[in-house]
Amino acid sequence: MIYVFDSDALIDLFKHFYLNRFPSLWEKFDLLAKEGKIISVREVYNEIGGRGDRLSQWAKKTQNLFQQSSPEELVFVTEIFKVRHFQSLIHEKERLQGKPVADPFVIARAKIFHGCVITQENKKPNAAKIPNVCERFNIDCSNLEGFMEREGWTF
Repeated sequence: MIYVFDSDALIDLFKHFYLNRFPSLWEKFDLLAKEGKIISVREVYNEIGGRGDRLSQWAKKTQNLFQQSSPEELVFVTEIFKVRHFQSLIHEKERLQGKPVADPFVIARAKIFHGCVITQENKKPNAAKIPNVCERFNIDCSNLEGFMEREGWTF
């Protein structure tokens, strides 16, 4: 299974699972990343890269995890935005300020790689949230706990 991580899942992972307190988690996580089973997108790197914290330091060391979107992925992003309701994945404030927006690219990468999106967002009725978009396009989606459960991790 390939897991495509959204920035919020990485933020929560680094915020709550300290390297010195959960060394076996980080060994397993790093191994999956090295095996190419944990991936993300360049837009996630852009969202987390300038934070100046442990996460941004890790992201800089593992930039190969955060690849540019392929043409095939970009085509799928346009499919997402053909659904008018999902155009609100990119908020007006983010557009006006030129801030990076990773959500549609994370979803597209999971679709193309037949992977599972890992996000901390929750599905909400009639919302333009990652789980809603994933459900609409039959893309697997879970959160950090679901990711750890799928991998059979216990600590």
